[in-house]
Amino acid sequence: MGKNEFLTPKAIANRIKAKGLQKLRWYCQMCQKQCRDENGFKCHCMSESHQRQMEIFGQNPDRIVDGYSEEFESMFLEHMKRSHRFSRIAATVVYNEYIAERHHVHMNSTKWLSLTEFVKYLGRTGKCKVDETPKGWFISYIDNDSETLFKDRMKNKRIRADLVEDEKKEREILKQIERAEQLMPIVENEQEGEKERAEEKEMVGGKVAFALGGGLSKAGGLGIGKEKGEGSRVVFEDAVEGEKEKKRAKHSDGNSVGKSAIEELIKEDERVKERQNRKDYWLVEGIVVKVMSKKLAEKGYYKKKGVVKKVIEKYVGEIEMLDTKHVLRVDQAELETVIPQIGGLVRIVNGAYRGSKAKLLSINTDRYCAKVQIEKGVYDGRVLQAVDYEDICKLV
Repeated sequence: MGKNEFLTPKAIANRIKAKGLQKLRWYCQMCQKQCRDENGFKCHCMSESHQRQMEIFGQNPDRIVDGYSEEFESMFLEHMKRSHRFSRIAATVVYNEYIAERHHVHMNSTKWLSLTEFVKYLGRTGKCKVDETPKGWFISYIDNDSETLFKDRMKNKRIRADLVEDEKKEREILKQIERAEQLMPIVENEQEGEKERAEEKEMVGGKVAFALGGGLSKAGGLGIGKEKGEGSRVVFEDAVEGEKEKKRAKHSDGNSVGKSAIEELIKEDERVKERQNRKDYWLVEGIVVKVMSKKLAEKGYYKKKGVVKKVIEKYVGEIEMLDTKHVLRVDQAELETVIPQIGGLVRIVNGAYRGSKAKLLSINTDRYCAKVQIEKGVYDGRVLQAVDYEDICKLV
């Protein structure tokens, strides 16, 4: 049996070695040949096939290097899109996963001399979001796919249409309230006219009765008639005052009925908006949140504050920490809203007035709620007496 035949131990060992990754400096990209040691690479460089490939490379080196660079970049980004599309990960981890494929384009054949230069290039061109940390370079894939962008545009279009529909309904309700306020004086005047006519009838009937009483008294004697006349005047004055008090009471009742009707309309409007806008997700860009994940306590992020820079699939937030500027991806279940000082701006993140900006007026620590005043929009100036802490959050 020959020395290097197929089933000899040496041949089997060579095949096993060939399956694994070898050192990059002993790989020839032009010939796509991996050598196992320095001597083998030297022998390959002296071979006739390698010399022919180098002659081809010498004719147009820039074009060949650019071609390898484009292929390396496209394959690297394809791996990022397939394996780490929505995560922030160390660049070295992605590179090690990429080179695990034996027949990949090696970096020594591209225009980038190191992985750091390649990562910086991805950040400059906007293909990835790049962060430099004490633990190394971290990258996040930016999805610029036309299909994804189309889906995002359609989603934003639906959201805008829903907002327009909600604003239209709110405007209609406000118009109904205004019409009710305008009709209140007319109804009150009609009610007052009816009351006055009824009072006049009552008062006329009272005078006739008292006159008859006075005539009867004169028939009996002057002294008795005088006493009865004085008594009738006192009773009449008391009756007039009683009617005035009734009139004032009825007038105040009419106002209270009108106000209660408007308040009932406003409450019904709030109940409708509460059913529509109460969601199980509340994260939104531009608010300050507190990280409450005990798993991150070892890394020093527990109970630290950060700004929501991006919301991923409604429930996951990309948080930039205020003190370290590190970027984390945390589920909303492990986040908590932040309440600013009195007079600070907040965003209503859930409930009837979801999405509105407001000013914090006061807080109630016993009931865990706050009093806020909406700023800008359809409900500008409206004061909300009791909004739960979970439904408002500090704005940047």
